[in-house]
Amino acid sequence: MNTLATELRRLYLPRPAADAAAPPDGLLAADGTVRALVMELRRPPEWEVLARVWQGVQAELDLPAPAIAVSGNDAMQLWFALAEPVAAVQAHAFLDVLRRRFLPDVDARRLRLLPTPALEHAALVPAEQAGSGNWSAFVAPDLAPVFGDTPWLDIPPNEEGQASLLRGLALVKPAAFDAALRQLGTQAPAAAPAPAPLPQPAARTEVAGDAIGFLRRVMDDEGVPMALRIEAAKALLQSNG
Repeated sequence: MNTLATELRRLYLPRPAADAAAPPDGLLAADGTVRALVMELRRPPEWEVLARVWQGVQAELDLPAPAIAVSGNDAMQLWFALAEPVAAVQAHAFLDVLRRRFLPDVDARRLRLLPTPALEHAALVPAEQAGSGNWSAFVAPDLAPVFGDTPWLDIPPNEEGQASLLRGLALVKPAAFDAALRQLGTQAPAAAPAPAPLPQPAARTEVAGDAIGFLRRVMDDEGVPMALRIEAAKALLQSNG
């Protein structure tokens, strides 16, 4: 049995629908919901900065420790695993309140909060990076500072070692997720519209229209946090460019 694949399915991958012909190969489900939430710090990827989030969610919010990963190029990441999927806009809102609570002094341009409301998500870890041949990988907390200048491995990580790092991680249960949002002084946008389906090659134009409509609804919904409405507006500008 591939134990790494088992742990990735347990923690991060969408649960396939009962009628699915094959398991999902990415972090977004067909309906746009997610179980994996990724906070990524770049330029430079300083562990002592990201560690404020890693330590804070455990000490202040009583959440399980997220996994720590190097992106294989220029970033370090925290990977949160949800027991139950949430909409992309809710996942992004959760990461945004963590950013505002623990990293208020960090330039937002150094951070990526994934998924985005526009349904962009992180690449699966571990993976070889095109061009450089370097690898992304999960790393142990005591080794994270070592990768501050070089957030990658130059050889493939050992699969059993990766599985072992993930095996000890717990899922964030729905009650803990909601309690953390309340404690941080906000709530997930309950009135947010359902996200658009993931694009399918045979219906690209129709899905693009659905995505644009979704972004417009997020932008116009006063019940959605302002930061997410701004992100939706930016995504619309990019789509019209």
